[in-house]
Amino acid sequence: MTEPARRGEYEVLASETVHEGRIITLVKETVAMPGGGDSVREIVRHIGAVCVVAVDDEDRIVMVRQYRHPVRGYLWELPAGLRDADGEAPLATARRELAEEAGLAAERWSLLANSYSTPGFCSEEILIYLAEGLSPVDRPEGFVVEHEELDMTVERVPLDEAVQRVFSGDIRNSSAVIGVLAAAQVRATAPQLRPADA
Repeated sequence: MTEPARRGEYEVLASETVHEGRIITLVKETVAMPGGGDSVREIVRHIGAVCVVAVDDEDRIVMVRQYRHPVRGYLWELPAGLRDADGEAPLATARRELAEEAGLAAERWSLLANSYSTPGFCSEEILIYLAEGLSPVDRPEGFVVEHEELDMTVERVPLDEAVQRVFSGDIRNSSAVIGVLAAAQVRATAPQLRPADA
């Protein structure tokens, strides 16, 4: 949970929308500093996302390889997606993304972690779910594979190998790094996880 600023600290003095897009909005805000004076902050407001660590009965993680244009290359990631469907609960988004990207459903869901991807300038929060008890499922009705997803590959990677891929630099997507390492910790120590709808 984000701790709110105390009254009188970091008050927004002015706010200007510079760009409004489908996924992000760029805002310039002038903020009063607690020690006096003010500062201008450029903020990317983001609609949020979910990420799914889908682990099968053989302790393999479902990973996807997808082209990401901002970094001009392919990244190994976990099934994930934007919270762009109006009124859709985050868990429903996670279930939908797992079906769309990997053709899978899960019997058991837990909330594994929350992550602000780049809180220095962006409000994006990613909810990372653990999905277990996997089974094949048809892609959701009306779902059309397009753009980068046409080129996406899906692979099941043993958990130990996925952890090594993080440390060798082959997995660099932040939510995938967090998800893989958190799943390994769950297997090693069995911490108390939050319910999926927490």
